[in-house]
Amino acid sequence: MKSPWFKEEHEIFRKTVRSFMEKELAPHAAEWEAKRDFPNWVFKRAGEMGFLGITYPEDVGGSGCDYFYKVVFCEELPRSQCGGVNMALMVQADMASPPINILGTREQKERYLVPILKGEKICALGITEPNAGSDVAAMRTTARRDGDFYVINGSKTFITNGARAHVITLAAKTAPELGYSGISLFLVDTDLPGFSVRRKIDKMGMHPSDTAELSFDDVRVPKENLLGEENKGFLEVMINFQGERLVAAITAMAGATLTLEKTIAYVQQREVFGRPLAKFQVTRHKIVDMLCQVEAARQYVYYCAWLFDQDRNPAREVSMAKIIATEMALRVIHECIQLHGGYGYTTEYGIERAYRDARLATIGGGATEVMKEIVGRTLGL
Repeated sequence: MKSPWFKEEHEIFRKTVRSFMEKELAPHAAEWEAKRDFPNWVFKRAGEMGFLGITYPEDVGGSGCDYFYKVVFCEELPRSQCGGVNMALMVQADMASPPINILGTREQKERYLVPILKGEKICALGITEPNAGSDVAAMRTTARRDGDFYVINGSKTFITNGARAHVITLAAKTAPELGYSGISLFLVDTDLPGFSVRRKIDKMGMHPSDTAELSFDDVRVPKENLLGEENKGFLEVMINFQGERLVAAITAMAGATLTLEKTIAYVQQREVFGRPLAKFQVTRHKIVDMLCQVEAARQYVYYCAWLFDQDRNPAREVSMAKIIATEMALRVIHECIQLHGGYGYTTEYGIERAYRDARLATIGGGATEVMKEIVGRTLGL
């Protein structure tokens, strides 16, 4: 469909991204799914292609593009056929590294952000804990000042890239008595004594993505690795959520779009009772219902992308976009499995994998119920 948001340059970029996903990543998807892992060259190659620094300033190795180039990238991600890789790349570019760009000193950017955008250093975002997910203020990990160091103790869980990361953008309490007002951000190198990967977590989907539980046992982090001001990290964590939730919404919408495209092709060639499935009214109506849902979500997500490009914190609109797009993706892919019949339940067509991978989107980065609470509060409810 024609769109006022994309120019010719965006579509040229789309072709480049699509080619990368289909030719360099998709051929390995089944292998990586079976191994529940993928090689680190994926980060390096994505960095070489400029995909990790799309919207970042040129002085840190980014391209300085408008946010709709990011939209294009996220829309083409599902063509990798590997949700776990997609998740890892989004964490690298859109979740763990933005705080470094916003809050980091020149030295921190040179040491961490530049190699992250090149794909030479892998990063993770350390916020979620066993008893503190979206309720960031409930975290228990602490960072106690000791001379020229901060001594960090605690644990984090559900950390994407956690088992392979070189650096963690970590949230910890520097003043526990102040609650959310006592949270600070740090850049924690994973080769420091006291850091360990306690375990990798098995999951329903996103199998190639390493999701880890991390432990910090008297990890001594230099004071120079404090990111931003002490006790001022909570607001940045909250704002950073908007970028995370928006890319989740875009990718969910794109995944549903691609799955629907595959399903339309399938029902046109699959014959039942002597004619293609597409010739049955019930099939056509299901397809049209799904198309309406996908396109409605697409246009709202595009609007939110425009808002985000103007202001990093459109919390209500982005929360609504995440609800609309991720819940829609589950409904649409569910119906696509149904239209594939028994084949949809097998691994042959990749539809069941698309459903398993999509299931995370209504949970990660803030569950649908949390998004509804955020929207409700903006209405004074």
